[in-house]
Amino acid sequence: MRPTAFRIAGERIYPGESKIVALEVARLYDFTEMKVPVQVVRGAKPGPTLFVCAAIHGDEINGVEIVKRLLQSPVLRKISGTLIAVPIVNIFGFNIRSRYLPDRRDLNRSFPGSKEGSLAARLADVFINEIVKRSSHGVDLHTGALHRYNLPQVRASLEDSETRRIAEAFPVSVILNSSLRDGSLRQAAADLNIPTLLFEGGQALRFEESVIRLGLRGVLSLMKEIEMIPRSGYESERRPRAFWAKSSHWLRAPQSGLFTAEVRVGKRVKRGQRLGVITNVFGEHLMEVRATHSGLVIGEALLPLVNRGDALFHVATFEDFGQFQEGEDWSVDEVLSRRGVDL
Repeated sequence: MRPTAFRIAGERIYPGESKIVALEVARLYDFTEMKVPVQVVRGAKPGPTLFVCAAIHGDEINGVEIVKRLLQSPVLRKISGTLIAVPIVNIFGFNIRSRYLPDRRDLNRSFPGSKEGSLAARLADVFINEIVKRSSHGVDLHTGALHRYNLPQVRASLEDSETRRIAEAFPVSVILNSSLRDGSLRQAAADLNIPTLLFEGGQALRFEESVIRLGLRGVLSLMKEIEMIPRSGYESERRPRAFWAKSSHWLRAPQSGLFTAEVRVGKRVKRGQRLGVITNVFGEHLMEVRATHSGLVIGEALLPLVNRGDALFHVATFEDFGQFQEGEDWSVDEVLSRRGVDL
């Protein structure tokens, strides 16, 4: 009897095969066909089905490179189960270097979508039905928004034990217990009982080598955890502990002006600590930005020109703040070094 085929986009992929397919989404007003590229890699042996996707926000491109390198990894020759790799979900935004779709909708607020809805809803519907519903696990790769930098981190829900298990396989230092947002891919996947992580790292419209290496290591570690690829005994003995953040908050600009930051992502801060100052263009009317809670800086604004209310620092808070030693550096290169990732 011939092995069961994996069906997607009208194609059949059998165990031991790899094939690139295209998901038809829409035709633009200039008659251009828009299709989402997907590569399916099937192992000779049965196992889980993992989707790994990037560029749901079209300008967040570190994940595109992570998926590309994943597909080039020789370890895939030993894969069990099926890998569904989607390097660019928001093909529209990617081509115009924009976070959004042409109708200005945020794709990550449009799931599970609809066949009869907006362009964003239709793309979301195709992705859910062709990719997510065929999977047992998922990883969604993101970066910070334009002019923001995120410390590499995983966002997941503590409520689901399988999601927690695969989150802790990622070699990041911080896992943020993040609630599910209506319309997000994570929410839609959770509704289908498909454990899905969101990896954040770096900034928009940049390839950042350290973030890419850490993200790739994370995906491969997760694949080992769910027994898609083999794991050596050495790796299983030395998994470092990740810290679960109970919550997070943004510190915002108390006035408009020129912002000078005094801390960066990866730094431990104490309640009341000065994190930066805002002045006008003459250096007058200095106003300090101070931490409202003790925690770890996991995101920062990169643009020094701020309006009152703009987000400046994203701070994660923890049940046991003492686990982070004063003065200790949790920047991406230090995390890579601790996690045994070659720089």
